[in-house]
Amino acid sequence: MEAIKETARKIGNLEIKGARNAALAAVNAIQVFAQQSTAEDKTSFLAELTQIQQLLFNSRETEPLMRNALSYLIGQIQQSSIQKVSELCTLLSVNADKFLYELDASRNYAAEIGAKCIQHEMTIFTHCHSSTATLMLLKAKQDGKNFKVICTETRPTLQGRITACKLAENDIAVTFIVDSASRAYVSKADFVIVGADAITPNGNVVNKIGTSGLAVLAHDVHKPFYVISELLKLDTTTHYNEFENIEQRNPDDIWKDAPQKINVQNPAFDVTPSRYIHNIICEKGLIQPQNVLDITRQFYPWLF
Repeated sequence: MEAIKETARKIGNLEIKGARNAALAAVNAIQVFAQQSTAEDKTSFLAELTQIQQLLFNSRETEPLMRNALSYLIGQIQQSSIQKVSELCTLLSVNADKFLYELDASRNYAAEIGAKCIQHEMTIFTHCHSSTATLMLLKAKQDGKNFKVICTETRPTLQGRITACKLAENDIAVTFIVDSASRAYVSKADFVIVGADAITPNGNVVNKIGTSGLAVLAHDVHKPFYVISELLKLDTTTHYNEFENIEQRNPDDIWKDAPQKINVQNPAFDVTPSRYIHNIICEKGLIQPQNVLDITRQFYPWLF
């Protein structure tokens, strides 16, 4: 259990960053725990897994991919007729490997589809760091396309530097700007592409703070705004227009040792309404955001 607590701590403290990395860490942790479990029967084993599930769920509020991954693994145990704990451990390990394989495949499919949206001499605008969006850009480069990327620094923890460095290492021309310069530069782009931390059933997207403002800017200058994401980031627990729990992170990220009379707020995410999203690029193609619930239900019925 100490290893699980350590994983939860790292996710909560952002030592493990990104929705995909949090999900991978959680799946790996529960695999290791299962192999070391001393439970004597299925009921006890499930009780342990449920405890772990809740501990990891509580580590970060906006992580539906991690929650969906753990729910899938525990659901497979619950539905199995197997009673022997050692065999249940094997089943969990097999399903974990299967889930991770399919998750990796879905990212690759989405990136390949997204890369086709990029044409020669285009300029692409992106915000924060999304491993899927970055992979899309790298695949377009591998396809022989010559294009440029405008990348925000992404305050306050500067994840945009990760994206910029990764692109530059692969000989993609990058212009790096402060977030507040987005208005001046988005009109120079052919389209905007961002990732997602969560998707709501009505097609709204939860992503790094600043995303929704960028979507409004893109709309104002008539530039398509795309989101690239695996459908497994759908949050089936959210049924309204707003994502209820926006995580507040350490104010020190913004202003260390700020005067006590100043209330420093550091929201990690914001919600981009579906009306500003041109398409969601996912493993099943380009889809309208209002169709995300039906399409996810079709391909991942166990989520519901």
